[in-house]
Amino acid sequence: MAKSLARIHGAVVSGQSPPTGPRSVVARSWNRAIDLGIDPDGRNARVVSGPAEVEARRRSCKLRLIVGELIQTLLQLPDSSDLILVITDAEGVILWRDGAVTARRKADGLGFVEGAHWRESVVGTNAIGTALAEEAPVQLFSAEHFETSQHPWFCSAVPVHDPGDGSLLGVVDISGPALALQPTVQALVTTAVRLAEARLQIHHQETLMRLRSRYATVLAGSSGPAMVVDDDGWVALAHGVLGRDRVEAPRSDRAIHLPGAGLCLPERIEGGWLLRPDGATQITVTLIPGSTSVQVDSADGALIVPLTRRHRQIVEKITRAGQHGLTAKDLSRFLYGDEDHVTTVRAEVSRLRRSLGALLSTQPYRWSPEVTVVDGDHAEAAREG
Repeated sequence: MAKSLARIHGAVVSGQSPPTGPRSVVARSWNRAIDLGIDPDGRNARVVSGPAEVEARRRSCKLRLIVGELIQTLLQLPDSSDLILVITDAEGVILWRDGAVTARRKADGLGFVEGAHWRESVVGTNAIGTALAEEAPVQLFSAEHFETSQHPWFCSAVPVHDPGDGSLLGVVDISGPALALQPTVQALVTTAVRLAEARLQIHHQETLMRLRSRYATVLAGSSGPAMVVDDDGWVALAHGVLGRDRVEAPRSDRAIHLPGAGLCLPERIEGGWLLRPDGATQITVTLIPGSTSVQVDSADGALIVPLTRRHRQIVEKITRAGQHGLTAKDLSRFLYGDEDHVTTVRAEVSRLRRSLGALLSTQPYRWSPEVTVVDGDHAEAAREG
């Protein structure tokens, strides 16, 4: 089988017609690798993040909660003495690696190390990168890998998703010598990942229960609307706020709008965030003259928010529209001269709101009523006049 795959691989990468085609998932990936200009002879530069970045990625990756269980489960398999386990984040960066010493040494020669970026765009067809591209489990054998340097390996990779919202968290991969391929590996990795996702769900519920226990009394004594959420915005407790399961993930530098409560500046608490409006808080947004940035002033101080030139144009147009606001069609006419770019406009405003949060309201697009906006360009022009 390995020799047959090598012939197919050789024909495809040299631009010839293979005797038979590769599997469809492999064919799609090889086409992507060829379009990206990946070198099949393995002379592709490796991208490896340093220890500090790896540690930062680990802290922000939810898979840190289940690494121990995955290692214990998958490296206790029969005949696992030649196997290596790696766990990546959603960008394909290897954050954890464990397994047989001999396998790790061989992996070092491939750049298959902690911190390595293992996306298709870096190393071509491989189980991790292809699983990310396809968002599905992938097992590759020998010459199904695009780089010839990876041909001595088999790899089984399964994506891990957040059980709460379905977002991609990373990939779990088992690799070993191609000749030692075990037919059951893919099923075992898939089962381990499903168990890990269930464990993440349990952890999520435990986090919300701890928040409820810790802050129930605080909210019960609140005289106004308030909400306690976890780091991802899942609601643990709510008082005087319209019922909902989740809000946007809080950040200390960005206001969040709660229905029935208005703008709230998140307050960091143990294990999550407290959201409550402060009637004394005034939020002022200033369009800085001669810059694409805006300045957000609140009781917590001033924050400069950099914007792209296009986003600054959108902000200026929304400001001048006042509380009547603008529709997506209005912005499409302004930016493109027609109403045919509504989808593009919505995507642009969505990206803009990642920077400004609930300071910008939608349907129509306008500044939140709680925000005072100062158009620095107009103010400067008035002074000069």
